[in-house]
Amino acid sequence: MDITIRPATPGEHAPLGELTVQAYLRDGLLDYGEGDEYLPVLKDVVSRAVAADVLVAVDGERLLGGVTFVAGPGPVADIARPGEAEIRALAVAHEARGRGAGEALVRACIDRARAIEGCTAVVLSSQRSMHSAHRIYERLGFVRTPERDWNPVPHLDDLTLLTYQLTL
Repeated sequence: MDITIRPATPGEHAPLGELTVQAYLRDGLLDYGEGDEYLPVLKDVVSRAVAADVLVAVDGERLLGGVTFVAGPGPVADIARPGEAEIRALAVAHEARGRGAGEALVRACIDRARAIEGCTAVVLSSQRSMHSAHRIYERLGFVRTPERDWNPVPHLDDLTLLTYQLTL
């Protein structure tokens, strides 16, 4: 497979939103399935693209996955502080997994962060059950930052997101 990482085109926003939703649903990452309140956020690639960089992994014309790269604190960032970039909504189509698309997307985000003057780290949040993603992050040098773990839905006690950081 020949994987290319590039900015998403507007015509790819809806397909990437659907790919992301399907990846999360298939992996059981949305507690309430198709009724989960996070589903519309995952699907809304257009809003992320307005405030951040949305990258896609493609093999020719085939969409394999995508990620949102946030250059610093702002409306799309969850945990980024000044001097930090953030990775959000990493998703790879089920049939494309194990071929390097996820790692290529994360590496592209790291490269973008290194190109930002004053950027000293890349941070991200991840669900406890995202073991494949955790392996990618750790292989690329990210370390757990448990002191930054957080809960995006405070009324649900068991929804603590794990955080990771790569110091540049």
